[in-house]
Amino acid sequence: MNLASNLPPLVVEVTRGERVESRHEVDVAVVDVDGQLVRAHGDAHRAVMPRSASKPLQALPLVTTGAADAFGLGDVELALACASHDGEPGHVDAVRAWLDRLGLDTGALACGSHLPMHEPSAADMVAAGEAPDPGHNNCSGKHVGFLTVLRHLDLPLDGYLEPTHPLQADHVTPAMAEACRVDLTGQVPGVDGCGIPVWSVPLDGLATAWAGLGSAPVGAPATRLLDAMRAEPFHVAGSDRACTRIIRAASGSTVVKTGAEGVFCAALPVDGLGLALKVRDGARRAADAAVGHLLTELGRLPDGGPDVLRNRAGTVVGQVRVA
Repeated sequence: MNLASNLPPLVVEVTRGERVESRHEVDVAVVDVDGQLVRAHGDAHRAVMPRSASKPLQALPLVTTGAADAFGLGDVELALACASHDGEPGHVDAVRAWLDRLGLDTGALACGSHLPMHEPSAADMVAAGEAPDPGHNNCSGKHVGFLTVLRHLDLPLDGYLEPTHPLQADHVTPAMAEACRVDLTGQVPGVDGCGIPVWSVPLDGLATAWAGLGSAPVGAPATRLLDAMRAEPFHVAGSDRACTRIIRAASGSTVVKTGAEGVFCAALPVDGLGLALKVRDGARRAADAAVGHLLTELGRLPDGGPDVLRNRAGTVVGQVRVA
């Protein structure tokens, strides 16, 4: 069977007892380093907003401009630049230490504030009467990366989220366009959850970008970022997040990154492949199940079976599985 033929969307089922309670349809593109489809489900060419799955692409200027070397960044900082972290103490402490290296504090971050996504950390803050600051934002690492580029290039910090700011217009947006092999000229971007421009790209173009990340030579900016994500999976996401679990468990130097509204991407360097998927209704649980299923079929994850669904008492009441 030609896996790049018009297969129907991948379907993720959520069961409760013996019954299927919900169904999520997933579009998938798996491409080689030349951008050729080798496997597709649903509409592999559909336009998607990559959301946080584009963070390693947005972090490329941190390395290409020389900013990472100028400020002596290591794996922790480079992983955080690509991260959607949970706001656990280890994440927040590392973000603050990095800001201190720049002579800045969390007030310089334009990403906004929210309680940690890690529920125990959020509960501890509430119990202590502490309010979150922008360092707790899951995108704060990416934003410190942006500030590092600004410091290195002596660019203004004010307005760094605007599409017309030199950071975005001359560095971040071109990096996205080149990696995805798409012309963004004339497109009006949306606004991401953390305030930065978010562009629409074809799903297979996003997969091509991830194949490119994984096929970069040793020492290249993309390789440095993926190496950091492999070395510091906790700083990519958190103690019990899918990205962290998958990076730790996957073979073949596989690296993954999720994005809001049901996007998930992966680089499979040993296989020369890039993967991108989008759940049509935006469900995160379906994206997690779909990427696990695909990486298992591609031989990069052990088969752990379907994800179990538990109620508040911890009782197993169903599954989240690919049909």
